[in-house]
Amino acid sequence: MALGICLAAAAGLAISLPLQSFTLAWDHSIEKIRWEEDYTLVASAQGPRLRLTEARIRGSGAGMEMPTDAVLRGGVWHYTPLLGPLEQLNLARSGQVADYSVCWAGRCHRMADLVGTFAAAPLVRVFACPYPPSPSPE
Repeated sequence: MALGICLAAAAGLAISLPLQSFTLAWDHSIEKIRWEEDYTLVASAQGPRLRLTEARIRGSGAGMEMPTDAVLRGGVWHYTPLLGPLEQLNLARSGQVADYSVCWAGRCHRMADLVGTFAAAPLVRVFACPYPPSPSPE
């Protein structure tokens, strides 16, 4: 069975995507500077996980200190976070700040277009899952 990523809200599974890697992007709530994180699916003894492979920040400011190994290329800071594989990402959403985007195949897709409005999905979990998903038992 193939793996992909699932985006799930409190109401249940919102969407399953046949992706092995993706970029999570957002604008910093105070500085309004673009932040991007690249994830890939990896196997682990505990099952499939998300591995953060690179992060990019298009500037600096409050709460955006660069790690010592960050490299500035073309006005963008690039670095590899020292973080083990993650079971899931928990993304809090609010109408008070710009929403997340999920990017793949050269295009970014607004989280609202994938899972619904902030009100409908204030918290979104991102995790590795079977693709296509199994049908729900009746």
